[in-house]
Amino acid sequence: MTRPSAETLRRQALASHPGSSAWVSANAGSGKTYVLVQRVVRLLLAGAEPSRILCLTFTKAAAANMQNRIVERLRGWATAPDDRLAPEMAALEGEAPSPARLAEARRLFARALETPGGLKIYTIHAFCGRLLRQFPFEANAPAGFAELDPRDQAEMMARARAAVFAEAARRP
Repeated sequence: MTRPSAETLRRQALASHPGSSAWVSANAGSGKTYVLVQRVVRLLLAGAEPSRILCLTFTKAAAANMQNRIVERLRGWATAPDDRLAPEMAALEGEAPSPARLAEARRLFARALETPGGLKIYTIHAFCGRLLRQFPFEANAPAGFAELDPRDQAEMMARARAAVFAEAARRP
């Protein structure tokens, strides 16, 4: 794997900075998940409440990948010795961390785990479904509705197709 250019690294650092607003759009395999993981970790380091961070992706696989990378990073930090954690944090934040900052980083894993509902990393589809379930009246959706799983969708499509063909056969 080739190392990213200095310009790419600069842009990744800028996009992951907790004080900036960024839209990350790039080709598959270009490092979007890396940047977003960096951003979530930096937001947590900056004191953001885990419950106030929302990450949206297109696929379940991408959501799971992002969740796993964040959890693995924070889990590793929880028990990392200073000589391993300090350089990683310095590379992330651009300055050597103080002992207090290292202690804060070690507590992030527990903070993320103790957050009700955990880190909110959803697909766009799952997020929209969650919103509809939380606000069915406002969305003019029936309370307690359920989304169709792929098997149910296929079954409904097959029944609809059969009904259309049956109607077409009755009225040629």
